[in-house]
Amino acid sequence: MERPLVWMGLALVILGLVVVGLGLLMGAAGRGGRLLPGDIVISRPGFTLAIPLATCFALSIFLTVVLWIISLVRR
Repeated sequence: MERPLVWMGLALVILGLVVVGLGLLMGAAGRGGRLLPGDIVISRPGFTLAIPLATCFALSIFLTVVLWIISLVRR
């Protein structure tokens, strides 16, 4: 059973790298996403830090519901 877990872990690492790469490309292109109310933005001259707390929370709820529905369908 360890083979599928190794492949799933590798797939998650690759997916994470793809997401980070897309984020860097979008940031370099000046196409950053919109932030939701509740997200933290710290702006200083020559530096901006955005911590998308509300966005992560909303995404987490969405993915939880989607995966829960998928698990119900697969039973």
